[in-house]
Amino acid sequence: MSGRIVTFGELLLRFSKRGHKRFTQGEELLGNFGGSEANVAISLATLGNDVEYVTCLPKGQIGLAAKMMLQEYNLDVSHVLMEGDRMGTYYFEGAAALRNNTVVYDRANSAFSLLQPGTIDWHEILKGASVFHTSGIAGALTPNASESTFEALRVADEMGLTISFDINHRKNLWRYPGARPVETLSGMLEFADIMFGDVIEFEFLTGHPKIPFEAVDPNYKMDLDPYRRWFDDIHRRFPRCRKWLMGMRNQVSASHHLLTALLWSDGHLYSTRIYDIQDMVDPMGVGDAFAAGLIHSFGAFPGDDQMCLDYSLAASALKYSFNGDFNLATDDEIMDLINS
Repeated sequence: MSGRIVTFGELLLRFSKRGHKRFTQGEELLGNFGGSEANVAISLATLGNDVEYVTCLPKGQIGLAAKMMLQEYNLDVSHVLMEGDRMGTYYFEGAAALRNNTVVYDRANSAFSLLQPGTIDWHEILKGASVFHTSGIAGALTPNASESTFEALRVADEMGLTISFDINHRKNLWRYPGARPVETLSGMLEFADIMFGDVIEFEFLTGHPKIPFEAVDPNYKMDLDPYRRWFDDIHRRFPRCRKWLMGMRNQVSASHHLLTALLWSDGHLYSTRIYDIQDMVDPMGVGDAFAAGLIHSFGAFPGDDQMCLDYSLAASALKYSFNGDFNLATDDEIMDLINS
């Protein structure tokens, strides 16, 4: 899998406090950009891929600043729309001790959420591309944003691209009248060749009770047979999808996570090591780092599914070391971690 990669989704402005302060503490808010599909695009570009990111940003200085940031990371933004009046935001309060992370979204009436189907010329954008990546987030925003995603998926399918899809179920976003998350996400997944999700998202989508991942150190031994049966059942429901990556994380404490993943590929189940991550910097974007690592590795190590899984997990583990949403790990750093 090589060639130009196109990703599609909403770019957000993130606000957070320094250290582990609560929203109610202090006067200073730090701002940076982020968003699942942009996170994937920037990670892929950092690894040397030719990547175009498609989104809709508001007119004015904030939208311009966001577009310039994307260009700084070497993304093709030639088809980014500049419409609407506001940018979607989210507020992030970091975990500490026994307190979990808190995320508050403010995305109503954002430029992206008001995107109208038929606005984007997907045939032109996807010409010459090999991979299209998106997620289920747009399906949760508005009916029009959802239909715009389906529109992109249908054209990518028609043009023969490899379609990569992240479930990205955000239960607090599905608020519009008539929203049906399971049906919508399942419909999007019908187009996918590669799928990403964590155990909670797999459980939500399939109704299959999740299998606990209870590692407290890297020596934890996983029983793979229940997972193998789970993946086989999912594949029967979605036969087009040939590769399924499931990320698993056990939060021992706010700053101590155990991380691993499984890859089901054409009937074979691959497992990998467990990373013991302590004193982490920022957990946001870890799942997006999984996706970018796997997409990149399919081109870098064709036919070697075990190496692709090892690479994806190492990329995701390194994301914990970076502030903000973006995984800026280089290929050399990822390979060094795999071989350490």
